[in-house]
Amino acid sequence: MNEMTIDTKALPETLSRLIQTEKVTVSEADGEIRLKPVHGSADYIAKLRGSLAEYPDFSVDNFLARKHAEKELDL
Repeated sequence: MNEMTIDTKALPETLSRLIQTEKVTVSEADGEIRLKPVHGSADYIAKLRGSLAEYPDFSVDNFLARKHAEKELDL
């Protein structure tokens, strides 16, 4: 199995729009091509911190309460 890391800009636009990271690991196994987002890059972490900074009061408890309320509305 060969594996390499590439920039998502090298992917076709239809795929790159689906991936939120700047890099992906591309591998082949059993005739399948697999793309795995690389989450450990400094750019990804900086973007995530920046997006969360907009919501300083947003905690895990708040997130879970919101998800629970959304699930009840879907019923």
